[in-house]
Amino acid sequence: MGKLSILLVLITSSLLQFQATAQEFTPEKMWSLNRVSGTLGSPNEEWMLYQSTKYDYTVNKGKTSSLLVELKTGKTQILDLGGAWNFSWNAENQLVFLQSVGSELQLQSLNPVTKAIKTLHTFGPLSVEGLVMSPDGKRFATLELLKIKQTVSEKYPDLPQTSGRVETDLMYRHWNQWSSPEVLHLYWYELSPEGKFIKKADVMQGENFPSVTGPFGGIESVCFSKDGQTIFYSTKKMEGKTFAQSTNSEVYAYHTADKITTVLTSAHKGYDTNPAVNATGKTLAWLSMEKDGFEADKNRIRIMDLASRQEKDLTESLDLSVDDFAWHPSKELIYFTATIKATKQLFSVDILTGKIQQLTSDRCDYVHFSVMKDRILLERQDMIHPTDIWIFTPKTGQIEQLTHANEKELNGIAEPTVQEKWITTTDGKKMLTWVIYPPNYDLAKKYPALLYCQGGPQSPVSQFFSYRWNFRLMASQGYIVIAPNRRGLPGFGQEWNDAISRDWGGQAMRDYLTAVDSCVAQIPVINKNKLGAVGASYGGYSVYYLAGIHENRFKTFVAHCGLFNLESWYGTTEELFFANWDIGGPYWLPENKDLYAKNSPHRMVDKWNTPMLVIQGGKDFRVPESEGIQAFQVLQLKGIPSKFLYFPDEGHWVTKPQNSMLWNREFFDWLNTYLK
Repeated sequence: MGKLSILLVLITSSLLQFQATAQEFTPEKMWSLNRVSGTLGSPNEEWMLYQSTKYDYTVNKGKTSSLLVELKTGKTQILDLGGAWNFSWNAENQLVFLQSVGSELQLQSLNPVTKAIKTLHTFGPLSVEGLVMSPDGKRFATLELLKIKQTVSEKYPDLPQTSGRVETDLMYRHWNQWSSPEVLHLYWYELSPEGKFIKKADVMQGENFPSVTGPFGGIESVCFSKDGQTIFYSTKKMEGKTFAQSTNSEVYAYHTADKITTVLTSAHKGYDTNPAVNATGKTLAWLSMEKDGFEADKNRIRIMDLASRQEKDLTESLDLSVDDFAWHPSKELIYFTATIKATKQLFSVDILTGKIQQLTSDRCDYVHFSVMKDRILLERQDMIHPTDIWIFTPKTGQIEQLTHANEKELNGIAEPTVQEKWITTTDGKKMLTWVIYPPNYDLAKKYPALLYCQGGPQSPVSQFFSYRWNFRLMASQGYIVIAPNRRGLPGFGQEWNDAISRDWGGQAMRDYLTAVDSCVAQIPVINKNKLGAVGASYGGYSVYYLAGIHENRFKTFVAHCGLFNLESWYGTTEELFFANWDIGGPYWLPENKDLYAKNSPHRMVDKWNTPMLVIQGGKDFRVPESEGIQAFQVLQLKGIPSKFLYFPDEGHWVTKPQNSMLWNREFFDWLNTYLK
């Protein structure tokens, strides 16, 4: 045997040995990963705090640890704080947080050098949902529950065990929660001359509105002025049908001295959220949308001179939507993240010159950041790698990885390959499509492929690492994943983003089919006879719609919380502003007849002939369970192989560990049955 032949044998033998010993990325392995979040850098740049959550699906729960890192040495310590939360750094570089101690809730501070803990205030058994300190530490504001409505049992005292509800207006449920007789109100506390914090007043002064726009808004919607005398907050002071049909939230200024509230943003009719004051105390910044009712409108950064009340749109010239922002601690500079070409990157804008700079351009998503004086802490993830923390130096452009949270968990596990493809659509535009290949894929083999249909419909197919639609997991199970950034996804300009509204079944569907057809034609390892389509929310809608128009391209479908019958969906969903903008409004209006006829998947079930797995959550009030039930009933009555996976305790997402495990096992069992 010649030397070349011997070398080839050795290489082949080594490759086979590696493939035999390499571990597989499985749902169990995915749920064993450490989930990094909540990164905060201290003002003096000496310390970093972050949280890491570890789940054990066998006991159906997880544990969150708080880790303190000395940035100069990298020395890391797990803080023994027993479930502390709501962390922040104060001006003295002390950690401030809330912690339950017995039956009491305490506001505490920790010295990162000595680890000494000081109790700043004790709330007792009070329910506090969030807290923010004033810059000087002499005041703080809390989100606390305030009862504003009578309960049924209070109305009928002889029925103390009734479970009935009596509703007289809309928004009686929201996403995955039923309305409550209590709402979150802002309260402010002040340090007395004796050194104790005293509860002073309800910022909302008894109004029947929440102080933040739920169910996802929280204490990030609240901040103090530099002198601590003014509390800025954003909320939507509406109720009932008005709340259900509008996104017009405002930023308010509450003056603690005279208890007068001023509306600052009434000129803008969309969402105004997340106010933040700069280091000088002279300028307020916030996120702002122009169009009332359009939740996916361009998110802008606006600033206001607090003395003159003059304002400016800092990102007017940027054809991208801002995700989040933060002031530099001393400069007239704002950092922000935005989706651009299917990645989430870091930008800066100088408020004096208006100059915008893109600071990063990596194939990843920067999902959270914490600004210090000279450096920025970034939480970074991509389709293959879960979140880790990196540190970026704007002056040099240098970026360095700080944590390796899952190095041990992922050691020895082969990684899929991610490819970026630009595909020409039916209307002559270029569409970015991610293609994810199985680990160590063989060019001599054929692989089944999955078309991934994104939800939203205006949510990017960026470099996210999801714990439900996990591309690494799908590829590691032997599938090629085709993930198009079809019409309606942000990051490619507002025109591309807006094109899907009132055209759900139009160009976006053609984009999907074009992506599949192009990939099948250009990628030899795809088995064109083994194609599936999967997705949730609008992605589930897409699956239902494609089932009626795919002309036998696909062998199977998986739809999770998809919109099936737009008429019944309009009659049961909660945030009607979304339906009014994206669908066109009520189905009973004559001018909407054609829109519903064109865009509702239930109108095309006569063409359904393909096996389908339908998944639905019982607490999904955005896309109520009746949508999945209707689709499954059609499949059964038509004799199409089908299965219904139902989670009575899940909403629009699947969050409980064992529910997720069941989701993944049924998902892959179904795909393997029809595609392998």
